[in-house]
Amino acid sequence: MKKFKAAAIIIIIHGVIEIAGLFAVLPIWLGAEAADWVPFAPPAPEILIGGVIWGVIRLIGGVGLLKNRKWALVLSAISCAIAMAAIFDVLPFGLMDAVLGSAALMLMLTGYFGQKKIVE
Repeated sequence: MKKFKAAAIIIIIHGVIEIAGLFAVLPIWLGAEAADWVPFAPPAPEILIGGVIWGVIRLIGGVGLLKNRKWALVLSAISCAIAMAAIFDVLPFGLMDAVLGSAALMLMLTGYFGQKKIVE
Protein backbone atom coordinates (compact mmCIF):
# COMPACT_ATOMS: atom_id res chain seq x y z
CA MET A 1 0.00 0.00 0.00
CA LYS A 2 2.93 2.33 0.61
CA LYS A 3 3.93 2.14 -3.06
CA PHE A 4 0.44 3.10 -4.18
CA LYS A 5 0.38 6.02 -1.75
CA ALA A 6 3.78 7.22 -2.97
CA ALA A 7 2.64 6.86 -6.59
CA ALA A 8 -0.57 8.77 -5.80
CA ILE A 9 1.40 11.63 -4.25
CA ILE A 10 3.73 11.81 -7.26
CA ILE A 11 0.75 11.77 -9.64
CA ILE A 12 -1.04 14.50 -7.69
CA ILE A 13 2.11 16.66 -7.67
CA HIS A 14 2.48 16.04 -11.41
CA GLY A 15 -1.13 17.10 -11.99
CA VAL A 16 -0.76 20.25 -9.91
CA ILE A 17 2.42 21.22 -11.78
CA GLU A 18 0.69 20.71 -15.12
CA ILE A 19 -2.27 22.85 -14.09
CA ALA A 20 0.04 25.50 -12.61
CA GLY A 21 1.83 25.72 -15.97
CA LEU A 22 -1.21 27.46 -17.40
CA PHE A 23 -1.17 30.10 -14.69
CA ALA A 24 2.58 30.61 -15.12
CA VAL A 25 2.14 31.84 -18.68
CA LEU A 26 -1.27 33.44 -18.33
CA PRO A 27 0.31 36.93 -17.94
CA ILE A 28 2.04 36.44 -21.31
CA TRP A 29 -1.30 35.71 -22.96
CA LEU A 30 -2.64 38.87 -21.35
CA GLY A 31 0.09 40.99 -22.91
CA ALA A 32 3.12 40.91 -20.56
CA GLU A 33 6.56 40.40 -22.06
CA ALA A 34 7.69 36.77 -21.93
CA ALA A 35 11.14 37.74 -20.68
CA ASP A 36 9.55 39.19 -17.54
CA TRP A 37 7.91 35.89 -16.58
CA VAL A 38 9.71 32.82 -17.87
CA PRO A 39 13.33 32.14 -18.89
CA PHE A 40 12.20 30.21 -21.99
CA ALA A 41 9.75 30.57 -24.81
CA PRO A 42 6.22 29.84 -23.64
CA PRO A 43 4.60 26.73 -25.09
CA ALA A 44 1.79 26.92 -27.59
CA PRO A 45 -1.69 27.47 -26.11
CA GLU A 46 -2.92 24.04 -27.22
CA ILE A 47 -0.07 22.38 -25.32
CA LEU A 48 -0.97 24.30 -22.19
CA ILE A 49 -4.66 23.48 -22.51
CA GLY A 50 -3.77 19.84 -23.05
CA GLY A 51 -1.55 20.01 -19.98
CA VAL A 52 -4.41 21.32 -17.89
CA ILE A 53 -6.68 18.52 -19.11
CA TRP A 54 -4.04 15.91 -18.33
CA GLY A 55 -3.37 17.61 -15.00
CA VAL A 56 -7.02 17.22 -14.02
CA ILE A 57 -6.99 13.58 -15.15
CA ARG A 58 -3.87 13.00 -13.04
CA LEU A 59 -5.47 14.64 -10.01
CA ILE A 60 -8.55 12.44 -10.36
CA GLY A 61 -6.38 9.32 -10.73
CA GLY A 62 -4.13 10.28 -7.81
CA VAL A 63 -7.04 10.93 -5.46
CA GLY A 64 -8.64 7.66 -6.58
CA LEU A 65 -5.38 5.83 -5.82
CA LEU A 66 -5.34 7.32 -2.33
CA LYS A 67 -8.87 5.93 -1.91
CA ASN A 68 -7.64 2.50 -3.11
CA ARG A 69 -9.80 2.35 -6.26
CA LYS A 70 -8.93 -0.08 -9.05
CA TRP A 71 -10.19 2.23 -11.78
CA ALA A 72 -7.75 4.86 -10.51
CA LEU A 73 -4.86 2.42 -10.88
CA VAL A 74 -5.78 1.83 -14.53
CA LEU A 75 -6.42 5.53 -15.21
CA SER A 76 -3.12 6.53 -13.62
CA ALA A 77 -1.16 3.82 -15.41
CA ILE A 78 -2.60 4.90 -18.77
CA SER A 79 -1.88 8.55 -17.97
CA CYS A 80 1.74 7.77 -17.03
CA ALA A 81 2.27 5.61 -20.11
CA ILE A 82 0.94 8.34 -22.41
CA ALA A 83 3.11 10.92 -20.68
CA MET A 84 6.18 8.74 -21.22
CA ALA A 85 5.30 8.27 -24.89
CA ALA A 86 4.79 11.98 -25.51
CA ILE A 87 7.83 13.40 -23.73
CA PHE A 88 9.70 14.29 -26.90
CA ASP A 89 6.77 16.25 -28.33
CA VAL A 90 6.81 18.82 -25.53
CA LEU A 91 10.46 19.30 -24.60
CA PRO A 92 11.71 20.75 -22.24
CA PHE A 93 8.48 20.21 -20.29
CA GLY A 94 8.48 16.53 -21.24
CA LEU A 95 11.42 15.93 -18.93
CA MET A 96 9.11 16.41 -15.95
CA ASP A 97 6.67 13.94 -17.51
CA ALA A 98 9.47 11.43 -17.99
CA VAL A 99 10.72 11.62 -14.42
CA LEU A 100 7.41 11.83 -12.59
CA GLY A 101 5.42 9.57 -14.90
CA SER A 102 8.09 6.87 -14.96
CA ALA A 103 8.54 6.92 -11.19
CA ALA A 104 4.80 6.71 -10.53
CA LEU A 105 4.31 3.93 -13.10
CA MET A 106 7.15 1.86 -11.63
CA LEU A 107 5.70 2.26 -8.14
CA MET A 108 2.23 1.22 -9.31
CA LEU A 109 3.49 -1.81 -11.22
CA THR A 110 5.74 -3.05 -8.43
CA GLY A 111 2.97 -2.40 -5.91
CA TYR A 112 0.45 -4.37 -7.94
CA PHE A 113 2.61 -7.27 -9.08
CA GLY A 114 5.09 -7.37 -6.20
CA GLN A 115 7.38 -10.40 -6.29
CA LYS A 116 5.17 -12.48 -8.58
CA LYS A 117 7.06 -14.33 -11.29
CA ILE A 118 6.12 -14.31 -14.95
CA VAL A 119 5.99 -18.09 -15.07
CA GLU A 120 5.52 -20.06 -11.86
